[in-house]
Amino acid sequence: MFSDKKEKRIAAEPGSAQNRINEGTKLKGDVSSTGFFRIDGTVEGNVKTPSKVVLGKTGVIIGTLTCENADIEGRFEGNLQVSGTLSLRATAIIEGDVTVGKLAVEPGATMNASCVMQDGKSKSTPTSNHAPAENSKAHPFDRQQRMKKATVETDLDD
Repeated sequence: MFSDKKEKRIAAEPGSAQNRINEGTKLKGDVSSTGFFRIDGTVEGNVKTPSKVVLGKTGVIIGTLTCENADIEGRFEGNLQVSGTLSLRATAIIEGDVTVGKLAVEPGATMNASCVMQDGKSKSTPTSNHAPAENSKAHPFDRQQRMKKATVETDLDD
């Protein structure tokens, strides 16, 4: 009884095994694993792992990368979804759409992408239960409130 539950839990946890795609290797297709990835070759397709991915200086991914943490030194084109920390090294080149929890960028990295930072919680769409800005207490450093006030004052001056 208890051993069945334990086996299921172990299967769901990220593996500690390292997967490596060496320089000179080119893969076309989807790659999925529960373990850590080191990519120094080229992958055209989707890479998915609940663990960490390291894209070396000679590494290239064209497609979608979904992982917990990523350390990128090479070139990435496509949709990048990192739930934890994305670290871009000085040699990194990123093009596409990026969704991250945390972002660390070294000087010299190139990022031509739209980037969305999320805290791991699902984004909810605004609903009618949110109080309008007029009813909320204005903070003196709230730029939107200052801009709104300046617009109202300008309209009154005219």
